[in-house]
Amino acid sequence: MKIIGITGGVGAGKSTVLNYLKGTYGACVLQADQVGHLLMRPGESCYGPMVELFGREILREDGTIDRKKVGGIVFSNDRLLKKLNNIIHPQVKKYIFQEISRQKEAGTELFVLEAALLLEDEYDAICDEVWYIYADEETRKRRLMASRGYSEEKIQGIFDSQMSSSDFFTYCDRAVDNCNSFQEACGEIDDVMAQLGIEKIHK
Repeated sequence: MKIIGITGGVGAGKSTVLNYLKGTYGACVLQADQVGHLLMRPGESCYGPMVELFGREILREDGTIDRKKVGGIVFSNDRLLKKLNNIIHPQVKKYIFQEISRQKEAGTELFVLEAALLLEDEYDAICDEVWYIYADEETRKRRLMASRGYSEEKIQGIFDSQMSSSDFFTYCDRAVDNCNSFQEACGEIDDVMAQLGIEKIHK
């Protein structure tokens, strides 16, 4: 099984690339953020420790965790943010490792892991290669304003908190240019897949 890690700045178009790999090459796609959300559900491994840390005020009426409330609490509290990360990150990593084992046993050919902090959390160690989905800041800013309605100030704050493009280029094995039309990015991806010997599921 080939394991490819996908990372890049917010607004670079990572989700579009993931959908293409899934739909065109039959990839099993796992996103670290979504795993984190799953593990916060009642009965899952992060739920109890989070309620213990923050109290029942983070719960909605139906007993589920209100992630916006949690975000508001940790936004300006580094101590609590660190404690939250210490709850979530090990459990997410455990889940991902278990899923990789399951997919290997199932005979999956291509496994794709996406994480904004893929390099920082050292997931690159389990990947055969890591792709940086690249788009310049102006393109990303335009996309985020259109798709999420973010203000320029909010976008800049997110950009400042993320790894720089030069670091992504340094530590990733490949870069996929997603600045222009997605068809061009697909052409790049198809070339890489041909090099890796992975065929499209629909000819």
